[in-house]
Formats: sequence, C-alpha cells, structure tokens
Amino acid sequence: MATSDSPVVVLGCGPVGQTAALLLARWGLRVVVLDGRPVRDPVGSKAICQQRDVLDVWDSVGVGAEVARRGVTWTTARTFHRDSEVFSFSFADRGRSPFPPFVNISQCVTEELLDQRIAGQPLIDVRWGHRVTGIEQDDAGVRVRCTTATGDVVVQASYVVAAPGARADALRTAFGLTFEGQTFGDQFLICDIRTDLPGWETERRFYFDPEWNPGRQVLIHPCPDSTFRIDWQVPPDFDLAAEESSGGLDRRIRQVIGDRHYEVAWRSVYRFSSRIVDRMRVGRVLVAGDAAHLVSPFGARGLNSGVLDAENAAWKIAFVLHGWAPEALLDSYSDERHAAAVENLEVTAATMRFLVPGTDEEARHRRDVLARAATDPDARAQVDSGRLAEPFWYVDSPLTTPDGRRPFPGRPPRGDVPAPAPGVLVPDCPVTVPGRPDVVRLRQLAREGITVLVGDDAALPALPGPLGAPVAVHRISDLDDGPTLREALGARPDELWVLRPDAHIAAVLTRADDVAPAVARALARPVPAPVPAL
Repeated sequence: MATSDSPVVVLGCGPVGQTAALLLARWGLRVVVLDGRPVRDPVGSKAICQQRDVLDVWDSVGVGAEVARRGVTWTTARTFHRDSEVFSFSFADRGRSPFPPFVNISQCVTEELLDQRIAGQPLIDVRWGHRVTGIEQDDAGVRVRCTTATGDVVVQASYVVAAPGARADALRTAFGLTFEGQTFGDQFLICDIRTDLPGWETERRFYFDPEWNPGRQVLIHPCPDSTFRIDWQVPPDFDLAAEESSGGLDRRIRQVIGDRHYEVAWRSVYRFSSRIVDRMRVGRVLVAGDAAHLVSPFGARGLNSGVLDAENAAWKIAFVLHGWAPEALLDSYSDERHAAAVENLEVTAATMRFLVPGTDEEARHRRDVLARAATDPDARAQVDSGRLAEPFWYVDSPLTTPDGRRPFPGRPPRGDVPAPAPGVLVPDCPVTVPGRPDVVRLRQLAREGITVLVGDDAALPALPGPLGAPVAVHRISDLDDGPTLREALGARPDELWVLRPDAHIAAVLTRADDVAPAVARALARPVPAPVPAL
C-alpha cells in the first residue's frame, strides 16, 4: 500500500514519460501523465535506434518483444573512409538475451505501441492539452499548475517525473537548474527514403569524407518497410528549401543509392546541442530524458539513456511510496543518472571532436588517423564514428557494495560488454522458477524486487525482518541445472549475488552474513554491522 493518496505525475508523453508511467503502474502506483500538446503529432522517424537493454526494459511492461518484431534488426556497424571500409564490428552478449543488439524503428511506432499499452492500464490517466505553468512542493507533496482549453487546473502529486523533452527551459529555470554545454554550428539533414538497397538491410553504415559529401560525414540506418534513414552533416548555412528547388536534394540522395526509384517519406534539418543539468533531483521532482541531458546523435545515446532514467526513477519512487526504502533512496537517482549523463557527454564530445575538429591540431589528428586506419590497427582504434549506446555501470554508486576480486576495468572495447561485477547490468539467461511458468529469464526475475542468487556451496542468508520490500532468494542450481547461468555470471560455488530491481548487480559476496548489509545499502537504508567472522 502506497503511503500517499496522490498519484505520481509524469510530465511529457514521449517515450521516456510513457516508459516511466508504465513502470510506475507496474509497481502498483497511480499515475497521471500531463502533456501540453492537444494530441500526439507523429512526424518523422525521430529517434530510431533502440538498444538491446532498452528493449528489455520495455519487455517488462509488455512492449519490448513487439518493438523488436516490428523493427529492423542489425548486428554489424561498418565504418568507411571515403569509399574504403576502415573496420566493422558486431556486438557481444555475455548471456543469452532474446533481443538483438539494436533494432531500428521509428519513434512514432514506438510511441504508438507504448500508447496502446497505456490505454490498457487502468492505473494511468493521460491528460493531453495540459500545459504546465508552475510546480510547487513541500513535505506533503507537489502541486502542478496547468493551463487547459477549459481553464486552469491544479494536479496534486506525491512525486513528479519531469520528462517533457528538450524544450524544458521554463522548468529548468523554475528549479534553478543550470544547463551547461554547447550547440554545434554544423547542421544535419535527415531523410527517410523508401527504396531497395540489397545487402544494406542489416547493417549501420558510417562514411567519413565520402566523395559525395566531402569534408563531412554521412550516416545510413536501415528501417522497416524498405526505408533507410540517411543523415548528412551539412554546413551551418545549409538551406533545405533551396536544396530541394534546385534539384540538389535529388542529386544528394542518388549519390548514395544510385539510379533506382525512391520516395522521400520525411526530411528535416536540425542543429544539435550537448548539454546537461547540474542535478537531476529537486526535492520531489526527478528530471529525466532530454529535459536533463542532450547529446549528439552519433551513438544513439539520447532516447536509450532516457529510458534508463525512467527505469531508475520508477523503481526508486515505488520503493519509497510503498515504504520499502527511505526517501534518501531518491538521492541515488541523481547520483547514478547524472553520472550516466556525464559519461554520455564525454563519449559524444570525443566523437564530435573527431567528426568536427575545433582546432588545427584536432583536424591534423583526424586526417592522420583516417589516412593510416586502412592498414594500421592502432590508428583504426582511434577512428571515432560514435560509440553506440550501452548501459551505464553503477560501480561508484552509493548503493553498490564493491568487490575487490572484481575491479571494474573501465569501458570495454567497442561492441563488448563488461564482465559481471557490482554495478554492472547482469547478463540475461534462461531460467526455470518452480511454479512460475511466466518467468523464463533472469532479468524478468530480477525486476520483481531484490533478488539473491546463492551458489551451491554458499549458506542461505538470513535477512532481517520485516524488510517489507520484495526479496527473493534462489539457488543458482535451482534456476539452471546446467552451466549457462554460472558461466554467464562467472559465478563461483561459494558466492552470493545480490541483484537490484533494475537487474544491476548490487553485490557479490562470499559470506551469507554480508547479504543483509548489502541489501540495506542497495535500498539506502542504514547498513547493519556485519557479523564478525569466526
């Protein structure tokens, strides 16, 4: 039973807000979604590239499998300099996820599928045409003031997940949030083109300095229905209307696809920014998605990171409102997701320095690396066409219990994932849970609460009661009597693994008495002193 009669309010009915609403309802909370638009306006493909672990989050609310089915799966990223391939790589999976590394699908379709799921969820009330004009909060809750077509209204909330998108200047100003960063001068031309390109349907292509866009880049992604998304980096003064009227757009497209029939389904020009707020929690308001961080599109880290914001916020708000964790748990939302946003900015900023050198030295470095990359593996490793989206690893989180036997080695090579360790998202594997035919994967099990996995030689832990929070303890051998789960984890027979409700590893331990302190730490509770070893 929630401790507040007021619903959680979600600002914004884009994919981040939709995900937050569905996840909060999954934890049994009432949700009101407010969006200033009169109705949804599906225009263009927008964010198209959804990463495996985001599909997994959406699967927990019944959407991930359908997004994967409708989208185009790709497993290989190819990078070219002019017309020569520099390198390609495929993506690793330490477990056995049912989802591909990446799926390309229009954001409009993703929103449609999430809308359908929301429509069937009685705990969610979506209110279009509610433009937020003010937010007031105190110890009792939050009052969200809105303007509607029929007058002003006030919506009471226990907490607010603010995900209204990039144009959230008024909200950030109201809460005194800074939004430091920069806006890049070059523009990007996007076209969704329907055509037939045999052999291009399952790979992402990135071109440095092609003859048909000299000095700049082109990115090509396959999409459903024989559609290809092409992004051209273009000069700051690029004029799309003039390009179309002069026949330049047609010539530009044919330089990529050749002399074949095509249709332009959508085209747009945009200039992107790289910015971040100074904090992502302001009292009872948690800021998420583009309202909190903007990154360049190379690497598909925008929407994917926003969905992981939503998951982090949802389980923590739920645990606080249900009385399973203190309000201090919400501080870790900002700690963890702000650190994730900082890493995304660092990764994408390095990409932009390579794509759009800002100094003569950076330009020389780029020319030298690209010239040598075809034959020099060391140079090839320095080519930066955008490190693709991946989860952030909470190794330095206050909720994580460190393990000296498993030090975090840092960001793994392109396409790889880190070895399982505290703070890392647990690999997914098939499992069998007695009496639970609905649970067939480890991450499904983990997302039900706190999960403790016990090796064959480890003693079962004694957890203090009443914890209140959902905590389940399973022998690894009961979940999988073969080697798959053990090998995916790298688990030893004497170990106990504590998993968070977002499937991240909170601790790996060798003493059953250390489990209760690790669980307390994962919930931001006071940590009991461990029992001394005999």
